[in-house]
Amino acid sequence: MSGLIIVRRSRIHGNGVFAARDLPEGTELIEYTGRLITIAEADALYDEIHTGHTFLFTLNEEWIIDGNVGGNDARWINHGCAPNCIPYLHAHPRDRSKDRVIIETLRDVEAGEELQYDYGISFEVPYTARLKKIWACRCGTPRCTGTMLKSGTHERLAG
Repeated sequence: MSGLIIVRRSRIHGNGVFAARDLPEGTELIEYTGRLITIAEADALYDEIHTGHTFLFTLNEEWIIDGNVGGNDARWINHGCAPNCIPYLHAHPRDRSKDRVIIETLRDVEAGEELQYDYGISFEVPYTARLKKIWACRCGTPRCTGTMLKSGTHERLAG
């Protein structure tokens, strides 16, 4: 998978990951790595809901990958409302702590294009205007929703 991506400054946010060459749809790019922690540990360590920034990737109902510690370049892939990549869970048949997340292209990607996937962020609180602003999306695509937060029941609760 090496030689497929490069990290540099992004117009979307901070660092970003870009295609180093033309990449066909379905290309495995990188595994999302970092320290493996439980959801309870993540809740105790981080107040991500109020920061608008996270390197935490929910692996399954028990485990989270903490890209803040031991993370690789996958943590720099930005959110996009019209993503060109998708994270796939590779579930271990017996041990959920050994599940893995691989990022791959969702469509053909041109060299130099910034790689993005939909973060799918959701919280168990009402989505207020303040929270939506904290989690503002800056992808700039015509289909941009303006927030990285997933709509649904929480959106309706915020009214």
